[in-house]
Amino acid sequence: MQETISVLGGSQTKFGELWGYDLKELIDEAVADAIRSAGIMPTDIDAIVVANMMGSDVNGQGHLGAYASSILPHHPPALRVEAACASGGVAIHTACALLESNRAGTVLVVGAEKLTDASNEDITKAIMSAGDNERDSASGLTFPGIFGLVANRYMYEHGLTRDQLSLVSALHHKNAVTNPYAQFHKEIAPEVISTSALVADPLRLLDCSPISDGAAAVILSTTKSSPVQLLASHVANDHISLADRTSVTSFMTTRNAMERALEEANVKREDIDVIELHDCFSIAALIHMEDMGFAEAGRGIELYQEPRLAVNPSGGLKACGHPIGATGVKQIVDCWKQLTKKAPNQTKDATVALAHNIGGVAATCALHILATNA
Repeated sequence: MQETISVLGGSQTKFGELWGYDLKELIDEAVADAIRSAGIMPTDIDAIVVANMMGSDVNGQGHLGAYASSILPHHPPALRVEAACASGGVAIHTACALLESNRAGTVLVVGAEKLTDASNEDITKAIMSAGDNERDSASGLTFPGIFGLVANRYMYEHGLTRDQLSLVSALHHKNAVTNPYAQFHKEIAPEVISTSALVADPLRLLDCSPISDGAAAVILSTTKSSPVQLLASHVANDHISLADRTSVTSFMTTRNAMERALEEANVKREDIDVIELHDCFSIAALIHMEDMGFAEAGRGIELYQEPRLAVNPSGGLKACGHPIGATGVKQIVDCWKQLTKKAPNQTKDATVALAHNIGGVAATCALHILATNA
């Protein structure tokens, strides 16, 4: 980083089916709690970045930058960022650019989504806008269908079994039991996952992250200090459609963002103690861990057979929930909690954390590395 960026504090609302909230109320709660956790005045905030994918389509509410600015008494400049499910991570990256350019000294990033009020049909159509509308959507593909194709090919190439794949969701659900903000608080046995309703062969219902409501907010600063710093922020992109990729079982964006982030942060893979991973589907978790270099191709499942690294201690997208615009911001909040010893599922002596957030079929990847400055 060109500047020392401190993570002053952060918050998230409960994730889940939040019938008593609208989109604005979720933003209000996350922002107020983040400011309190950071121990600053609202007027200390110089700029706001809002992450949201579906406010206009699902909630009839666009112009969320202006809304977030109106919450604060001095109405700081604000903008909205959209990058499909990577909206939160790209919003964090945008905030870093504002801070490094000295356009702002303290930036509030808030991500929010209110999805459960809409029909499944409308949500499915809206989410698919993160894919290639002319090629993939026109073929009748949905994201479960696309990742089902990925899973089939991965199983063919590497011999992964259906029962092995179930270990991924089982571990993430186990992690979420102690997280008070998580959508689900129940352990699920691998055999239950393997026999849950078929969605897109071989993917089952319990391989898929849920539709969720929720918000998260974090405050970053170059003018105020804290025990946690953001050491690296990178965004990488690839073809939006799998049809244009050279491989469907490895994602170039995750590989590229990881290499650049490690170099910028000046850390090694073995230095990373905890990972908040974009497990939109169980097969994606395995591929991302391999692409980040924590396992060889086809051997990501070994990280779940014999866990040796803290992956998604919050429960990840699968069990904590996936309110799209909030997810990437919430990952930073969870990493901050781990490094400040505030996490409900605390990783012992964690000093370096990684947040990995993708949009589409990893057409966009936002990757961040945080560490304590002790």
